[in-house]
Amino acid sequence: MALLDIMTVPESVLRQKARKVTDFGPELQALIDNMVETMREAPGVGLAAPQVDTSLRVIVVEYGDDENEDAPAKLYTVANPEIVRASSETEVGVEGCLSIPGYLGEVERHQAVTVKGQNRRGQPMRIKAQGWLARIFQHEIDHLNGVLYTDRAEKIWKTEGETRQVMPGE
Repeated sequence: MALLDIMTVPESVLRQKARKVTDFGPELQALIDNMVETMREAPGVGLAAPQVDTSLRVIVVEYGDDENEDAPAKLYTVANPEIVRASSETEVGVEGCLSIPGYLGEVERHQAVTVKGQNRRGQPMRIKAQGWLARIFQHEIDHLNGVLYTDRAEKIWKTEGETRQVMPGE
């Protein structure tokens, strides 16, 4: 396995709609393994293939249970993910992104989502997520559509000692 370079804004791959995965062969398996290693090393809780300069619809997410913080984190690897159900209830939460270092923002997201896609072997899968796990899936799937959290943020601010707020588009 190898650590991959994480693309940061304004890299154009972050703004492109990623291609559907059709080949689940060794190259995809290596990409997924490298994405997991890169996400853990960063450290992050999710990573989308465009963030490592690969325009494919692949995400990896690793997050523990909201209810039980002592439970080990669960790893999800999903090809061609799509949100097929979203709760009408939303909440605002603080998000950051490995591709936008040094900034955080407040983003409104659905409290619960159902994601369908394929596992790393191409088998169909469905995930019901709520709370922060739902937020992570929405954030990573946005990456596959060329959308960054800053596009959805109500407020954005710099984290490194600066308190001045930065608004979207600034």
